[in-house]
Order: sequence, then C-alpha cells, then structure tokens
Amino acid sequence: MNLERPNPDELLARVERDAAKAKRGRLKIFFGAAAGVGKTYAMLLAARERRAENLDVVVGVVETHGRLDTAALLNGLEQLPTRQIDYRGNVLQEFDIDAALKRRPALILVDELAHTNVPGSRHPKRWQDIQELLEAGIDVYTALNVQHLESLNDDIGQISGIRVWETVPDTVFEQADEVELVDLPPDELLTRLKEGKVYIPQQIELAMRNFFRKGNLIALRELALRQTANRVDADMLDYREDHAIREVWQVGERILVCIGPNMLSERLVRAGKRLAVGLKAEWVVAYVETPKLARLPAEKRDAVLRILRLAEQLGAETVTLSSPDMSEAIIRFARERNINKIVVGKPSRRGWKRWLLGSVVDVLISHAHNINIYLLGSPQQGELETLDLETSLFKKHPLPGLRQRIPPKMQKRYRGYVWAVTVTIISTLFGHLMFGRLELANLVMIFLLGVVYIAMRFGRGPSILASVLGVGLIDLLFVKPFLSLTVADSQYLITFVVMLIVGIVISNLMINVRSQAKVAAHRERRAAVLYAISKELAASQSEQDIVAIAVKHLYAEFSSPNVILFPDAAGHLNYPKQPGLSQSLRGADLSVAQWVFDHNEMAGQGTYTLPGADAIYFPVSDGDKVLGVLALLPVNLRRVFLPEQQKLLETFLRQIAQALLRIRFSEQAKRTHMQIEAERLRNSLLSAISHDLRTPLASIVGSASTLAANDNRMSSQDRQELSQAIVDEAERMTNLVNNILDMARLDAGIAELNKQWYPVEEIIGVVLSRLHKLLADRPVDVHIAPDMPMLFVDAVMIEQVLINLLENAARYTPAGSALEIRVDAFENGVEISVADHGPGIPKGLEERLFEKFYQVRHESAQSGVGLGLAICRAIVEVHGGSIRGQNRLEGGAVFTITLPNEPMPPQFSAEP
Repeated sequence: MNLERPNPDELLARVERDAAKAKRGRLKIFFGAAAGVGKTYAMLLAARERRAENLDVVVGVVETHGRLDTAALLNGLEQLPTRQIDYRGNVLQEFDIDAALKRRPALILVDELAHTNVPGSRHPKRWQDIQELLEAGIDVYTALNVQHLESLNDDIGQISGIRVWETVPDTVFEQADEVELVDLPPDELLTRLKEGKVYIPQQIELAMRNFFRKGNLIALRELALRQTANRVDADMLDYREDHAIREVWQVGERILVCIGPNMLSERLVRAGKRLAVGLKAEWVVAYVETPKLARLPAEKRDAVLRILRLAEQLGAETVTLSSPDMSEAIIRFARERNINKIVVGKPSRRGWKRWLLGSVVDVLISHAHNINIYLLGSPQQGELETLDLETSLFKKHPLPGLRQRIPPKMQKRYRGYVWAVTVTIISTLFGHLMFGRLELANLVMIFLLGVVYIAMRFGRGPSILASVLGVGLIDLLFVKPFLSLTVADSQYLITFVVMLIVGIVISNLMINVRSQAKVAAHRERRAAVLYAISKELAASQSEQDIVAIAVKHLYAEFSSPNVILFPDAAGHLNYPKQPGLSQSLRGADLSVAQWVFDHNEMAGQGTYTLPGADAIYFPVSDGDKVLGVLALLPVNLRRVFLPEQQKLLETFLRQIAQALLRIRFSEQAKRTHMQIEAERLRNSLLSAISHDLRTPLASIVGSASTLAANDNRMSSQDRQELSQAIVDEAERMTNLVNNILDMARLDAGIAELNKQWYPVEEIIGVVLSRLHKLLADRPVDVHIAPDMPMLFVDAVMIEQVLINLLENAARYTPAGSALEIRVDAFENGVEISVADHGPGIPKGLEERLFEKFYQVRHESAQSGVGLGLAICRAIVEVHGGSIRGQNRLEGGAVFTITLPNEPMPPQFSAEP
C-alpha cells in the first residue's frame, strides 16, 4: 500500500492557502471567559515585547476601563488619535481606520473585537474594521470574551439569563492565526471585582447579582477552555497537514467505527457509542465503498444507509469513503484525522480463505501504527441463523417510506451467457478452419481472445462459462484422442487450467476497471453539477434568483419537484412571492416545514420524524441559523438517501445558504448605508434650518418689527434700507429652499428637460444679467471660441449651473477679484469653464465638493447648505455631460463643464 504519496489536490489547496495567508496580516486574539480576566493587560504586555524587538507597534484603540495598571502599560507606545463622531448630541470616540491605514504599522492593537461602531462609521462592526486591516497586510492584536461568539450566544443567554447583543461570527474566531487564552479562576476574578479592578464601584454590586455569579463564571470558563481546546486541536491538524505528518499523535481520543454490509454493523455503531461516551471522545462512523460493494443489491446498500442514519442519531459524524482497497482507505482517513482508536468486527474469513485472500483486520493491525484496534466479536452460530442480514438490518427496521424494489437485470444477465456460448462456438469454427495449419497453442489463444472479449463486455459469470466451454471444446475437438474428454498428454491440463485462471482474472480486472470508471464518471458529473450551480449562485442578485436557480438544479439532479420556503417577519414559513417555476413543488405541508425550521432537523418521508409526509424537508442553514426550508418530493427515495447523493444534496444546501447570506449581508449593508445617508441628510437639513435659514429669518423679523414700530424719527432712507434688507433676505431664503427642492427633484429623477437649440452667447448673457448686482464690483472676462455651435440644452437648467458656479466663486474669493468664463469647442462636445483667482480648492477635496451638503467651511459666515455644486453635477449629468473642479497653475480654481455634441439643427433658407 502506498500511503505516503501526497494527494495532489491537497498540495494545491495548501499552496493556495499559504499564498493567501502571505498577503494577509496575522490576527491574534486574546481570549477570555469574562471581563476582568486580564485580556487587555496581556495584549499590552505582548505588544511591549514586540516593541522591544524594534517592531513598529501602534495602539489603534484600547479600552482601559479606568484600570491604572492597564493604563500604565500604554506609556511608551504610539497611540493613534480616535475619530470623534457627533451622535444624537453626544461626541463619541471611535477607532479611526483611515488613520490606521495611512499610518500602516507592522502591528496595531484594536481592543474589543465585538464592539459595535457608532452609526456613520465605515463598518457597522469593529471586527469588519479589523478584516480590512488584515487585508491591507497589517498584523492585529485584539481581545474577545467567550460570550460574544455567535454560536454560543443562545447557550450563554440561557446560562446567565442575560442576552449579549454584540456578537462576532465564529468564522472570524476560526480564521485567527493565533488564539491566546487568558484564564483566571472564578474566585480570583470575584476578588478582583470586589477590589474595583473590573468595574467602577457603582456597578460592582449589580454585576455580582447578575452576570458575575460564581456559577456563571464557572460555566463561562469551561466554554472558553473548550473553545480554546478545539482551536488548538484544529491548529494541530493543520500543522500535521502542512508538514505531511502521517503518524498518529496520541494527544486526544478519537474513535473510528468501520461498518460494512453485514450483521455486525449495528452492534459496531452501538459499541462505538458506548466507547465514545466512556472516553468522552469524538467518534466517526465510516463506510468504505469498494468496487465490489458498489455492486451490492439495492436492499443491502439501503441497510448500510440505515446504519449510517442510526450513527448520526447517536451523535456520530458519518463519512463514506471510496477506494478499491478498504484497509488503505481506513488507514489514510485515520491518519488524516489523527484517529487513535479503530473499532472493527472480527474477521469473517477462517482457515485457508483468510490465509489466501487476506483480511482487512490483519492489514490494519500490520500497518496502523500508533492506532489501537478494537475487535467486536461475532454472534454465535445459532444467532447467525436468526439474524439474516436482510431480516436484521433491513426488513426489521426499513427506512420509513422506502419501497423495496430490485431493478430487473435478468435479461442482461442471460444475454451475457448467450454471448458466451456464441463467441465460444465462433472460436471453435475458426479453430476448426485453422486446425492443422496452426499449433495447438495458437488455437488456444483464439479461444482465450474470446474469453477476454466476454470478460470485458459481460463480467465474471459469462467469462467463466466461456472459459469452461472453451477448455471442453479444445479437449473434445483438438486434443487426442478426439471426441473424448480424456487428455493423452498431461501438459495440456496445465494449458487448460491457465486458460481458466486467465479468464477469471481478466474478468475480475475488467469488472473493477468498469466500476472505477463508473465512480470516476459519477464524481466528474457531480463536480460539473456543483460548478454549474455555484457559478449561477455567485451571479445571483436576489433571493428570487437563488430560489429559481436552486429549484432548477435540484430538479435536474434528483428529478424531484421542490420548493424553498422562507419565514416572514413573525417567523412563519410561506411560499416564495415570485411566480411558481415549472419544477416547483405545489402543496408542501407547511406544518412539517415549520417544525423543521424551528428544530433545524430534517423530517418527512424517509426519515424518523413525521415519516407520513409526502415530501422530505431539509433545513437550509448556515450552521448557526436556519434561513429557510427545502421541501422536496422524491420520485425515488434511494436517489436522495444514498450516501453520495446525500452528500451532494448537503453541498447544494450549503451553497444555497451561502448565497442567501451573501444577498442578505449585501442588503443589510445597503440599508446601513441608507441609514447613514439619511442621518447625514437629517443633520445637514437641521444645520441648514438652524443657521442658513435662521439667519435670514432673524434679519427679516428684525427689519419688519422695526418698520412695524412706525417710529416717526426714522427717515425715508432708513425705511428703504430696511425694506430692501427684507427683500434681500427673503430672496436668499427662497434660493436656499429652491436649492433643497431642486436637489430632491433631481435625486428622484422626476426633472423633465426642455431641450432646445440656444446660442451659448445668449445663455451667458442671461446669467450675467441676473447676477449684475453680485458681480457689480468684479471684472468678468468672457472668451467664446469663434464658430461656436449652438447648444441643444435646457437653457434654464444650464443657466442655473453657471449661476451656482459664479455665486460660489464670488463667495469664496476676495472682493474685487476677476472672474473668467471660457467656452471652447472640440470634436466630441463643448467645454464651459468658470475660473477665479481665489485660494483654490483644498487638496484632496476636488470630488467631495460635489457631494450633497458638503461645505469646506461649516457654519461659516458664508450662507448656503452645500447643495450648489451637487445641483450642478446632477443637472450636467442629466444632460449626458460631466463636471470637474481643479486648481489652476497660476492660482485659483476652475470648474469645467463638458457637454456632448448633438446633431446639428436643421438649416433654414433665408426668407425672400
């Protein structure tokens, strides 16, 4: 057996994984059972050690919670300033991921992995910030308590009576490069709590009455230790795989129970369960399907399936291995999983059969080094007579709802024997024609060729018949004495025996080759099916697309109508909203589906739960949460419950669940972004109302109240000035409101263009006329290229764009400075530029200036709500053009509008 040759697929996967890890930063999690065990303290100590090694270490954010000894460790470490976010009137401190990416240290400390960021941050969760840092190649140290793991959230809530809302997906914990357990006994932690080293004094009594009870801390400590042990075990398996270590390490108890299509299988599973419980060990039940076992009758394969299902119910992991050598497959799997105990039945072969044909048990004992082999005794002979395989394993406990049918193969079998007789007769006729011309050895080759043909086409039985008939006919017709079965020369007996053995060996080899080819074809088809569905699911854009793709592929693979049911807001399952597909299942039992959804277990026909249902119901789960239920109406239960088909269906369900999660996370990100934008819009509108609208309103109220006082001492000139101030401020307020309404109309896409042909000189003239007061003390240089074509635009909107640009230029440049308007034509369009001689655009803000409500100087003396340039961009883009802003080399800023060319207007001849 060649057990040391590495699997090329595993080598390729390892290389790809290492290449991906090399580009990512390394994540180390300081893991503890509860607050106060010293995770942050241990993290800072480790960071100081790395800093002493001349590594570039930066503190991104660390929560000391007022602990002086922890705060003292920050001395000497560079700390990034936090980002201040105004949220509901409070200024909150948050980790500044942009500053961290710009600083780009070798190692950064980001405390509290499960922290929820303030709305308005780039990511809703801090672990998402850390993922971005890792993708940028920055190593990260962070801290986490066990109660924040998503998979343990419900269990910890039941234990402590307190629901933890800030959680981290288990995948983040599993993908960490290193996990360091920071442990503290419950009594010592309670002592630290009483001394005020965990919470402030006002919170100590409340914490001890609720979360920090000793029983809770013991349970949390055990969960933390178990999670760390599982993590260490996974690291050990990865190390063994990376270093191609095949020898079993005796570091933990793992049991492998090997079953087959025999009466011992059920006893083996129960014995394995008892052994696993006694040793508190993980256990796996494996069935090795060899080419010989693949040809078993359907009822025996169903019996194996029933045993595998029984093992799953008893808590075992079940696997189905495919290999021509059973013992080699068992040993390879045991070494890959570091299994140190194998449970098998005693060899059924005795005497010369065991010596000649060998035994799986003997091979395991000979080659399974560092693995303990446990043999389960066979029943006594009297018990064997009453425990026939089909009776004990199949007829007594059949799969619920599984009809027992053996496909008819007698016609094919008889055809093989007929062909064996026919080919032998043809060989005999050909030998008769060649008799006397060829040696007997050559005639034997003719018959042997016929045996080979029969073996290749029809298998063992017909090939043996062809061998026996060939030997008999050769002896009868071609060996003296003729027409007699006696042999004068004994050496011909050797020829006959060899011919018979060769026929049997070749038939066996061909049967194995055909079986392996069949298995390879099945695997290739399964890989193609998985690739097809994964490719389509990756391109799906909605849950409706996912359902349509899943229903189509499930129907194509299992020939069974199916449907995926999703819960509503109340958690009740309903049919999908889109129109039904041709392969969709109609009339699924929603009560059974609801039970599956609530319990995360499959049920229905062919199972032990609600077997009277017509369909089979499978939970569509991401491992922790049930997303929906697949209802499938099987045409043939064996096509669903055979081990290889069941694995394929489970893979389908995992891919569907991942696609659903991707869509839902995307929708959640969109909703979060919309909430952030809505919050930003609300704040900007409040700012506009509180400042930009309040100022003109105050001026109007003041002027109007003065006029209303009707003071006779007020001169007519003063009255005129007050009246003009009211008009100016009212116009200013009207412009602000119009800008807000225009922006809302453009965003909603309801603005209608009234495009006509206009000369550009006319548009610019109207703009300068409307702004004559604002630009009275400013020289405006207008340059229009000769032979400028007419513009096909909405003149009112383009005029508004130029007005906004000129108002901005007048607002942000020194009084009396010149402005420039330039119009140039080029091959694909027209450019209109508005330039000034002011301070220019701050570096890096060229694009942000066009965002809604963005102002360079907030709450300044300059009026406006930051919508002018956003309106300009929206209007220009509605016309199919673009607008950009940049600084000029000679100083100042220039805003350039690019409008596309339109077909020239029709030419009209001059009137006579």
